Amino acid sequence: MARDFKRVILKLSGEALREPGSQDNISPEIVEGIANQIKSAHQTGLEIAIVVGGGNFWRGAAAAGRGMERATADYVGMLATVMNALAVQSMLEAVGVPSRVQTAIEMKNVAETFIRRLAIRHLEKGRVVIFGAGTGNPFFTTDTTAALRASEIGADIIFKATNVDGVYNKDPNVHDDAVRYESLTYNQALTEDLKVMDGTAFTLCQDNNIPIVVFDMNDGDNIRRALTGEEIGTIVRSED
Repeated sequence: MARDFKRVILKLSGEALREPGSQDNISPEIVEGIANQIKSAHQTGLEIAIVVGGGNFWRGAAAAGRGMERATADYVGMLATVMNALAVQSMLEAVGVPSRVQTAIEMKNVAETFIRRLAIRHLEKGRVVIFGAGTGNPFFTTDTTAALRASEIGADIIFKATNVDGVYNKDPNVHDDAVRYESLTYNQALTEDLKVMDGTAFTLCQDNNIPIVVFDMNDGDNIRRALTGEEIGTIVRSED
């Protein structure tokens, strides 16, 4: 994939910040490694915004399934994403990358409140922007946040860092004969019911013609490779 993008959204899951098998919710070493990869891509002039999940601390849907009122459970999850956003910001600043955290829920003592034009200005000034607190509304995933913010700031592409190396025709953890796609169209993904993102997020990307790259973030420096335009994972986009 030739690099034909300038402004991107990097979607990180909360679990990506926790060392596998560890009981710690955030691994400073893991976050530092991610920050250094982002730094390498940022030094090429790329404008980078990040959406981070909160699954290493909390999952609203799971808590709701155990009796908690769903909206409240989701608000707790939004706060978890802010903790992760602040951790990522701290490590980015430690390795010399200027950054800002913007949240969908006002918490002015620790972060800026999301303002679209301000976020764009930060990116133009060479700052990495980290979006926390999801969309600010319950019942929406951080996948949807990534698609929404990408649409709002005019991002050229979304990079979704996952624990698999792309999109498969069936679950590769269950089926040995699963086939990985190098590229897909939005219509193919819908027709074959491939779970690239949740339905709301996927529709936003399709409607606004924002390509999605799904890749494995656990292999070497794949975040840097993806952000700098190397062929990696699966790209989902409109018809060529």
